[in-house]
Amino acid sequence: MTRKMTLLLASNNKHKVIEIKSILKNRFDKIVTLEEEGIVCNPEENGTTFYDNALIKATEVAKYTSYTVLADDTGLCVDALNGEPGTHSARYSGDHDNAKNRAKLLEKLKNTNNRTAHFETAVVLRFPNGQVISASGRVDGYILKEEQGTNGFGYDSIFYSNELAKCFGIATDEEKNSVSHRARALQSLVNKLEESKLQN
Repeated sequence: MTRKMTLLLASNNKHKVIEIKSILKNRFDKIVTLEEEGIVCNPEENGTTFYDNALIKATEVAKYTSYTVLADDTGLCVDALNGEPGTHSARYSGDHDNAKNRAKLLEKLKNTNNRTAHFETAVVLRFPNGQVISASGRVDGYILKEEQGTNGFGYDSIFYSNELAKCFGIATDEEKNSVSHRARALQSLVNKLEESKLQN
């Protein structure tokens, strides 16, 4: 079912935008990006949770548009590192460099056999009237000792998905989206949106 609304994605990450559009295709009238709308907005993501950061992004971007805003925050949480890199996943090495982020993580784990980890996503949908709907999703797995494949982005090439029984770095987009944290969060959000419409 197509929702009669235009979504503005509150992200400058081109990989993430492509993934969200793929997951939500045919769910909304139109999905537009910050770049397409000519919006320059880089709010400081200083929240302590993924939800906090997603809400910060949605709230700030909403100041520049009359569209409904969709924001997400995602991170990799490694058990042996007490949840690191967590909300600092994109900036783990200090400069939004995916290769350096992965290298830092692998270095930190080189002397441990406990490599269990999960990806977590929080999504926030902020309507023009200020109403907010949120949801979350996660996928469990573990960190490989070396990179596999070149598909995906971020930490995908070192994350082995238990459900797929393969690394995200060698999974197809369709395979990843069938189990991913982001896909699950977005599906939960769409379900909540549908429920809210039924209740109105």
